[in-house]
Amino acid sequence: MKKVIYALIVLLVAVSGFVFANREFKKEASKKATPKPLSAAEMKSELAKWEATPPGINFKKWEASPQGKKVLAGAAKIRNQVNTSANMEAVVTSLSLPPGSQLGFGVMVRINDDEYILSFGPEKPAVLKELYSLKVNDKIIIRSHFVSYAPKYSYAIISGDYAERDGKVIYKRAPRKDGC
Repeated sequence: MKKVIYALIVLLVAVSGFVFANREFKKEASKKATPKPLSAAEMKSELAKWEATPPGINFKKWEASPQGKKVLAGAAKIRNQVNTSANMEAVVTSLSLPPGSQLGFGVMVRINDDEYILSFGPEKPAVLKELYSLKVNDKIIIRSHFVSYAPKYSYAIISGDYAERDGKVIYKRAPRKDGC
């Protein structure tokens, strides 16, 4: 009987040792995984390094080109509305995105006489069900928190957070689950 009790105690000590050792290992790994944020000077030097690479050189050439200037001007026109997440009135001009685009579901819209890509991302079809009913020349109200651009596209890209047609909400992005 004593041997069984001693064996159980030794087993309990060994298991608890493994549990605590594993817990300490996870804490150390999580501390190492979070990099410290770069200072402004470090960010500037990293940007300068990237601009010297072939993709950076190509991006700078695109920014200076007439097409790049047009896209950047279009993005600048709506930046205030995007920053404040204000309502923007848009007219659907096309139900398909430019060939070769990899933005998920989206449509082409006109806002204040400029064309934009309105991207809703790789959402599930059930979430986008109402958006599939859009037609060319439909007037919609949209809100966004982000506008971007890329040399691959001839239009600025608006990330759609909210869309409304005829006073009815047809899309509203679900809040992120990780709290940010």
